[in-house]
Amino acid sequence: MAALSMVKGHGTENDFLLVADPDGTVQLDAATVAHWCDRQRGIGADGLIVAAPGPLAGYETGAAWFMDYRNADGSLAEMCGNGIRVLVAFLRHRGLVQLADGDSVLIATRGGDRRVWVSGDGYTVDMGDFSLPGGTDATLRGFDVAVKLPGLDQRPGLRVAMPNPHTVVALGSIADLEGLVLEGVHYDPEPAEGTNLEVVVPLGETPEGRGALRMRVLERGVGETRSCGTGCCAAAVAVREWAGAGAPDEWDVTVPGGMLRVRVDGQRVLLTGPAVLVAEVTPLDVPPAP
Repeated sequence: MAALSMVKGHGTENDFLLVADPDGTVQLDAATVAHWCDRQRGIGADGLIVAAPGPLAGYETGAAWFMDYRNADGSLAEMCGNGIRVLVAFLRHRGLVQLADGDSVLIATRGGDRRVWVSGDGYTVDMGDFSLPGGTDATLRGFDVAVKLPGLDQRPGLRVAMPNPHTVVALGSIADLEGLVLEGVHYDPEPAEGTNLEVVVPLGETPEGRGALRMRVLERGVGETRSCGTGCCAAAVAVREWAGAGAPDEWDVTVPGGMLRVRVDGQRVLLTGPAVLVAEVTPLDVPPAP
């Protein structure tokens, strides 16, 4: 395989390798992605994003670029709220899009088209509509799955699709959240396609009237990460559902890697946060053949 020029970047310390594919010719298998994302044997990242022109990737929707997102284990994912911001920063860095503050670009993802705006020092993403897979019953009860966390009793969880699958569980204190070992989690029923897990502590409202919460996340196909954009959206949606009528529409979600702002507008969710490009990277090896 010819050497690829990559950029490494992160959004609230959720980090990615990014590859531009303007001709639609880059072909990466799961083993290669997993090798480069490995933090000991490779470059290290939570995922890898290939950017190909939307029409070349089969997206005739007016989207300028397609976000081909892979988890760290090489598996495909619908999209990534942190990754899409970093992708747009990467496209600007490479001169592949020209955007000033307030301008936007439409990005195709496996979860649907997403519009991204330049917003001051960061980016705002229209994350599309959320849904509650458990339907009306889950809305009324506030949960639709039981989650067993290490060292704790079984807890109720609420599933949220953003559109990738999430399960949100609440704890009572920041000390409980910080002391939690996020591994060996069990679900009843088990999610057929896997799930991201968000463990949250609601913190009431800020002086400005926004909702606030702390969160840790266990990402499907990755493990625990410092942040998760779709997970922050799912967590805000779940806590807002639990809070009931009169709950804020805007939420400050603090994760180990920083803070993201989520706005819930009916079923539509908007995510705002930073994107940082760290380095140009050229991998020198590929994984050995099996």
